[in-house]
Amino acid sequence: MRDKLLYALGIFSIALLIRNIYVIAGLPEEANQGAIFKIIFFHVPMAVTALTCSLVAFLASILFLATKNFVWDAAAVAVTEVGLAFLAGNLITGSIWGRIIWGIWWTWDARLTSALVCWLLYAGYLMLRRAIEEPTQRATFAAVFSIFAFIDVPIVIFSIKWWRTQHPQPVFWAGGSFPKDWSAIMGWNMLAIMALCAVMTAVRLRQEDAQREIDSLRRMAHAL
Repeated sequence: MRDKLLYALGIFSIALLIRNIYVIAGLPEEANQGAIFKIIFFHVPMAVTALTCSLVAFLASILFLATKNFVWDAAAVAVTEVGLAFLAGNLITGSIWGRIIWGIWWTWDARLTSALVCWLLYAGYLMLRRAIEEPTQRATFAAVFSIFAFIDVPIVIFSIKWWRTQHPQPVFWAGGSFPKDWSAIMGWNMLAIMALCAVMTAVRLRQEDAQREIDSLRRMAHAL
């Protein structure tokens, strides 16, 4: 039953994403930015998805430290890996937009810089896990590092309000604007990308569970 639900969610997310791409491609060009404006329908959902993953990893890390239950450690690493991929997609789509609108691929803007630092922190989290072999020590150090890394998430979100920034104001808050008839399209693509994230996280969780079983069998073999 669990497998069927996962397959169904995967098919739903991919089908919805394909449908959304078709709808977005058929939208008229934005008056000032032209066709490149359509990238926002992917740029924003990937950012929201990545930061949501950071929040889940933060909560899972706290729960691991409180309970020492490795289920929470597995959840933290799984959602971090998936979130890191979506944050990379957010940075890439933002750079493509910047190249067309600003004429440059990158600028050391407060929003862009804090987002890059966020990506580097969570990449460091994964590197830390690979550097420690003992499971309990690895999970504990990783949980502490994940909690520390989450400090940058509010900075990413509120950097536009705290500092002068070249990045446009957010679409739905802080003074940004967005055509009302396009809000539904943004919502549907947000759903598709969130659903895809859930599927990828579930698959990664299964891999983590299998790895824990292998590690347990290996320790038992060494004990014998």
